[in-house]
Amino acid sequence: MSHKSPRIAAFLAGVDPDGLPRHYAGFFHCFNQGLYFEAHEVLEDLWLAEGKSGADYAFYKGLIQWAGAFVHLQKGRLRPAVALFDLASDNLRRYAPHHRRLDLESALDDIRSWKRDIVASGFMSNPLPQRPAPRISLQAA
Repeated sequence: MSHKSPRIAAFLAGVDPDGLPRHYAGFFHCFNQGLYFEAHEVLEDLWLAEGKSGADYAFYKGLIQWAGAFVHLQKGRLRPAVALFDLASDNLRRYAPHHRRLDLESALDDIRSWKRDIVASGFMSNPLPQRPAPRISLQAA
């Protein structure tokens, strides 16, 4: 058992997976609360278990990178955030338009929007405190 397992279990305790893998549902639960680092941590076990040859490896990696971009925004690191938005887009685009009940066209639009705000400011303005926090909705089963 890893040192972070009890912490991850605590984040997953109140998650209704609604027919999805608990760690996957937990990612969205954390992300939508602005717990981007925790969202990354929750999904990491599922991503690593998938293995590089797994069908969803790049998908999970893209979600982790998306959350990671917001971790950088929380810390005011705009260039690393944009780099992760780019990596997330590259990985998630492969699964568009929909995958695992996620509307990836909307997700990619959202990523582009955050990146555009940062780049348009010349990397001088962090949009996170100025915009509503991002929320990801999964489609019904």
